[in-house]
Amino acid sequence: MLVLISLHVVYLKRATEWFNRPPADRTMDDLPTGFGAWRRVFTALRQAEKREEQQREELAKTLARFTEASSALTDGIILLDHADKIEWCNPMACQHFELNAERDRGFFISNLLRRPAFTEYLLRGDFSKPLEMNDPARSLTLSIQMLPFQERRRIIVSRDISQLMSIERMRQDFIANVSHELRTPLTVVSGFLEHFIDSDTIDSGKRRTIEELMLAQTMRMRRLIDDLLTLSKLETQGEPPSDEVIDLAQLTRAMIDEAGALSDGKHRIETGNIEAIAIRGSPDELRSAFSNLVSNAVRYTPIGGRIVIGLVREGDVLRFSVQDSGLGIPAEHIPRVTERFYRVDKSRSRETGGTGLGLAIAKHILVRHGGRLDIESQVGKGSTFHAVLPAMRIDTREQVGLSTPA
Repeated sequence: MLVLISLHVVYLKRATEWFNRPPADRTMDDLPTGFGAWRRVFTALRQAEKREEQQREELAKTLARFTEASSALTDGIILLDHADKIEWCNPMACQHFELNAERDRGFFISNLLRRPAFTEYLLRGDFSKPLEMNDPARSLTLSIQMLPFQERRRIIVSRDISQLMSIERMRQDFIANVSHELRTPLTVVSGFLEHFIDSDTIDSGKRRTIEELMLAQTMRMRRLIDDLLTLSKLETQGEPPSDEVIDLAQLTRAMIDEAGALSDGKHRIETGNIEAIAIRGSPDELRSAFSNLVSNAVRYTPIGGRIVIGLVREGDVLRFSVQDSGLGIPAEHIPRVTERFYRVDKSRSRETGGTGLGLAIAKHILVRHGGRLDIESQVGKGSTFHAVLPAMRIDTREQVGLSTPA
């Protein structure tokens, strides 16, 4: 009996010690085999421990999948406890708010995001609308939404809306610019029409002058509307509508003749290198793109200036280039000159008669052909516009018989 009692005490002690260990330190090997009723007890414990271990493994896998999925999200997520301390955040939240997931865990969110707008948003407690928070230093605009869950815990969801805000600004600028561009000629035309109505007699010379001014303003509005329709068409279509063979050397020479006609002897129009190249694409679109670059150079080059037009192949690209000796473009304006209605010098640009859409049209046409528009410029020395097309568009079957290089 003493032996049995001692054995029961030992088994009870072993079982108690095993239960008191942290789950991570328990192993089934620490349990004795036992005999009699104790064998059944220890067998049941081993089975329960095995099931619990499997559950822990499944939970760890689920947590790993969740962490991996949250890392792929484009939105930032921060979990806050009942005291608004950070419990967890995903990589995108760290990027948005410049946090460190390990270092900043357990800190008050208001101590890490020291922005008056965010602090007020947090204290106000009205989370029905998201908060927009700007970071001018990083050119970043975030939309922040606070989502309460459980009793007193919260989730912060952040989204980068910088591009959306930029598009919205461009839309507003576009509407304002179109309105301004149309208002001036409409004001001129309507003013002259009122003058016709109010005046019983107008001498033929004055009438002729007024009619010519009205026609010029009407043509200005027509060019603007035509360019807007062209740009809208280019933006809504994908690939070029036609895939014809184009003799680029011949098209380049046609652009040189066009530059001469636009210049009317006021500039020196020179021919650069022109290689014999044929490509496949839309001849009407490429003519429009090249023509916009040429007319742009003529308009912005002072009288007596020099314009050089050429066509060369460089490695895996083709370059139709228009070089001028104009005033040049400041470096900070170059990334934006292809935006609709963007003007470096607004007063001078309107004097030249342009619509402000030529470079935007050229850029969209080149992109539709797999190319791009490169711009090189120095203030006081002039600019060079390169219409770059991929060499993969070259039609080798049509190269024989093309114009020889100039």
